[in-house]
Amino acid sequence: MPTATTTSIDSPSLPARSPLISWLAVISVMLGIFSIITTEILPIGLLTSIGSSFTISDGMAGLMMTMPGFLAAVSAPVVTVATGRIDRRLMLGTFILLLALANFLAAVAPSYWLVLVSRVLVGVTIGGFWSIGAGLASRLVPAASVGRATAVIFSAVPLGSVLGVPLGTLVGDVAGWRTAFLVMGILTLCVFALLLLVVPPLPTDEPTRLSALTGMLRSVNTRFALVMTFLVVLAHFGAYTYVTPFLEQVTHVSAGLITVYLLVYGVAGIAGNFLGGSAVARYPIGTFAAAALMIAGATVLLPVLGKEDLGAVALLVLWGVAYGAVPVCSQTWFAKASPDSPEASSVLFTASFQATISIGALVGGVVVDHSSPSTVMTLAGTAAALMVLVAWSHCARKNPLPDPAKPKRA
Repeated sequence: MPTATTTSIDSPSLPARSPLISWLAVISVMLGIFSIITTEILPIGLLTSIGSSFTISDGMAGLMMTMPGFLAAVSAPVVTVATGRIDRRLMLGTFILLLALANFLAAVAPSYWLVLVSRVLVGVTIGGFWSIGAGLASRLVPAASVGRATAVIFSAVPLGSVLGVPLGTLVGDVAGWRTAFLVMGILTLCVFALLLLVVPPLPTDEPTRLSALTGMLRSVNTRFALVMTFLVVLAHFGAYTYVTPFLEQVTHVSAGLITVYLLVYGVAGIAGNFLGGSAVARYPIGTFAAAALMIAGATVLLPVLGKEDLGAVALLVLWGVAYGAVPVCSQTWFAKASPDSPEASSVLFTASFQATISIGALVGGVVVDHSSPSTVMTLAGTAAALMVLVAWSHCARKNPLPDPAKPKRA
């Protein structure tokens, strides 16, 4: 996921290390984020299975998506600031071990409340690991390779949707949902071992301070990024969290085929990731608004055209391409709003994104329990369309983003 805007700060001097080890370190961070993303959204594919196992409603099962987001939103600034002087390699390893514990706890949980406890641990991991790992490329590879290394790290986001969730859903269908979490726990331990082997010590230079975060909130562009991110992520996760019940109840897709549908969505997401990454640098508002408009169209049309398999697949492809561009668009806005504080912008991006995931899943769950998955899709489309109107209003005021590539005047 190209995020060149996060690399405007000069890279610190790096110790002499072989290129292979340096790139393995980058890959280990990418695999850490992949494990986190997969664990976070794995319940989407297993929602009905877990719900029936504990005899709870789909909306109640949706709390598995709500819990991590809220905890991540809190832990992103709190943990990053509180551990600002601790070696970042140590913190990455700690968070990955916490993720492994969360997966193993979910795999053996005898009651649903213990599953929710495991999701609390997932949330803490998301907030801490993501905020630290997102800006590490400049400390792992030479300056000339930072852009590519950043793209590798953020490729974990679409890969989590393309490979992680469909494969986890497949494992859950074949061997039970508990086995899916067990496999994720084992994978996470392997990532931990790789991190220890290839990531060098990463002592902190300039720890992120709370004042940097509050200072960002005074920026008009930061507040605009928050509003845009809130609306489009609310729309996406309010609907996508309950895409499995929709496909089962409206499209009448069998459990085995749902994995295929989610895989198609994920592949489209990879395409959207790279398309959005290449376009957002030149058209930051237009790219973000186009993604929201496509999400609005897909979700509004699903209750109408999604009754047939072909219509559902076509709209999932459109939805996947659109959402694939959303994280890079959102992060680009935050990074450009504060080009001199890359870790602070990463923390704020993480906190706002994760908080909105929780709100979306929670609101969607209430709607599902009191209405239907089709109603969730329609309301999500309305929220995404509202984001487009906000973007248009911003353009009308001619309030462009600052260009971090241009030096500031004294």
